[in-house]
Amino acid sequence: MSLIKCNIYQVDAFTKDVFGGNPACVVEVREWLPESVMLSIAKENGVPETAFFINQGEYYHIRWFTPDIEMDLCGHATLATAHVIFNHMEYKHHAIRFQSASGELAVKRDKNLMVLDFPSRDPKPAELPVELAESLNIQPQEVLKARDYVLVYRNQKEVEAFAPNRAMFDRVNINPGGVIATARGEDVDFVSRFFTPQATILEDPVTGSAHCTLIPFWAKRLGQTQLHALQLSERGGELFCVDAGHRVLIKGSAVTYLAGEIGVPIQ
Repeated sequence: MSLIKCNIYQVDAFTKDVFGGNPACVVEVREWLPESVMLSIAKENGVPETAFFINQGEYYHIRWFTPDIEMDLCGHATLATAHVIFNHMEYKHHAIRFQSASGELAVKRDKNLMVLDFPSRDPKPAELPVELAESLNIQPQEVLKARDYVLVYRNQKEVEAFAPNRAMFDRVNINPGGVIATARGEDVDFVSRFFTPQATILEDPVTGSAHCTLIPFWAKRLGQTQLHALQLSERGGELFCVDAGHRVLIKGSAVTYLAGEIGVPIQ
């Protein structure tokens, strides 16, 4: 058995303050570790997502793991990875290109913010699964679906009060997606919360990938391409969004909580 040492960072994304936003761990590797090892690292970290990245010269290859599964896309952990590259790796360029399971992604600097350039995932009207409907304490006005189910509520207070019955909610199978509760905001354009059935961490604090769906939906509903959003988790997160047709732009901040090194045993 050999021991591979990797640099690791923990970053709070979509916030300017430590202990806010959504925490992600970022692990720099020279080649992909076995998937079982990357999943074990994600479990050990115990945050919503751990991103692994490899420097390929002209671009970076990125993958994301929750404590339970590998994901196809994660916004906050991509923002965290870009923050690490920009701030801890002496990266001199204005933009970072990533290759991922969801195709090419980009992150650019915009003064004190970073801008995620992600694919748009326009939701379509959908039927509410019986298991999901039975788990909800408040029924939505409207149901749509892309990767995730989108439950549209009457107002922000209903989103704040959203509290599914966990035992019943876990019967819903949306792997690898989740459930978004959303409504027009009181002080912003729209608000949301994000939940994943069967996940170790039920509610995600701030979900960039969910906004790949929320941005085109609310852009059409409100008749505007620039949107200000809040995710109403306990930690909370603020996102500045642009609907750019087939792409969405999501602006946010990030702050480093820790930087260190891990020793990973490999058979």
